[in-house]
Amino acid sequence: MRILVTGGAGFVGGNLAIAPVQEQAVWEVTAFDNLKRRGSELNLSRLREAGIPFVHGDVRVASDLLDLDPFDTIVECSAEPSALAGLDGGGDYVVHTNLLGAHHCLELARRDGAYVVFLSTSRVYPVAALNEVEYTESETRFELEAAQDLPGASAAGISEEFPLNGARTLYGTSKLAAELLIAEYAESFGVRAVVNRFGVIAGPWQMGKVDQGVFTFWVLSHRLGHGLRYIGYGGSGKQVRDLLHIDDAVDLIERQLQAPDERAGFTGNVGGGRECSLSLVETTEICRELSGNEVPVEAVQEPRPGDVPIYISDCDLLYRHTDWRPRRGPREILEDINGWISDHEAAVKTSLG
Repeated sequence: MRILVTGGAGFVGGNLAIAPVQEQAVWEVTAFDNLKRRGSELNLSRLREAGIPFVHGDVRVASDLLDLDPFDTIVECSAEPSALAGLDGGGDYVVHTNLLGAHHCLELARRDGAYVVFLSTSRVYPVAALNEVEYTESETRFELEAAQDLPGASAAGISEEFPLNGARTLYGTSKLAAELLIAEYAESFGVRAVVNRFGVIAGPWQMGKVDQGVFTFWVLSHRLGHGLRYIGYGGSGKQVRDLLHIDDAVDLIERQLQAPDERAGFTGNVGGGRECSLSLVETTEICRELSGNEVPVEAVQEPRPGDVPIYISDCDLLYRHTDWRPRRGPREILEDINGWISDHEAAVKTSLG
């Protein structure tokens, strides 16, 4: 099977491109990336050592994809992943990459009859509605109430039944629009596709920033002695996200690659769920233990645009279709990130500037 991984030098794409080659001798993987994101250059040596061909190209340019030889499968990981992208008034890159890029990938899939695994996001759910979910406050975190007025919300998290009306950031909107395109290509051209609405993915080789990869960013900041901020919700640091180890994400996608006819047509949430979730306060405590460092944390009262107090993925739909389950807990994820930074600290510092 010939597999193209777009965004193949990124965090998810790089790990995903390398894992199948190590485990599936019959898979031929090509990584495709424009190397825009800082830190992606570190993955080039990893790809080279794994014997994976690399194509320097851009999903925004149709010919960069359509000039390639045919592929059996396309794993679309090429998105601009920042929830704050475009808020400065420059939305071209995020929309062109996430929507136009997805369109170009679908055209390649239509040409080749290829199967598509699309990495979407929990950010497709609208911000205003997520801010209306009922929650209580404990000593270290916000907790979802069992009784909710909105459909698709429960103590287990947010399910696919959650209402989609409303604004959701340019990032979330561009990904939802790409999901709709996928549905049209499936209906009109028979393109087989699976859509994974991932929550927070974390782990080694992620160049975490405050707007994307927050758990890696937290570990990095403690390792490097950089100050942090609890932004919004009274500056309490009690906002909560579930997180998923990159290896668990790769495991799911590999299963989807092995059974395209069985998996095609699925659109659903993928995340760590309530059992694998952390607040910022809880993350800070673990990071202090792992690093031995205590960094200053500033309390900022006002939330950032597009932020929500709590998001947990309810993955019941996925669980009803597969026996896949996350195998790594939140502390193990942070431990793995900390160990990776320790092993590659000089390269990480250079990449982050």
